Amino acid sequence: MIEKHDDLFLRRVYTQWEIDYCNQRKSAVQHFAGRWAAKEAILKAMGTGWAKGIQWTDLEIRNEVGGRPFVQLVGQAQKICEQKGISQILISLSHCSQFATAFATAVGE
Repeated sequence: MIEKHDDLFLRRVYTQWEIDYCNQRKSAVQHFAGRWAAKEAILKAMGTGWAKGIQWTDLEIRNEVGGRPFVQLVGQAQKICEQKGISQILISLSHCSQFATAFATAVGE
């Protein structure tokens, strides 16, 4: 998708922070793929899938100083989580040259 649609795809799916972060990595495509997989897993954990007005950029995957990934929600994704009582989404992601995978768990009250 990145090769085919380049900047249009990146700006539709990733926040500026994510784009900058991934582009600074040696294997940028692997990092983009890991974040894509994480966003898919988060939408499933939220119980919405790709619906209800959520934008890809409502979900941002960041990393703590030690490297642990965490989710930052904004917009419609944040509203839906608040309505459902989801206070945190835990994620794990992994990637290599050919595959990316992620797992998300929605934690409530």
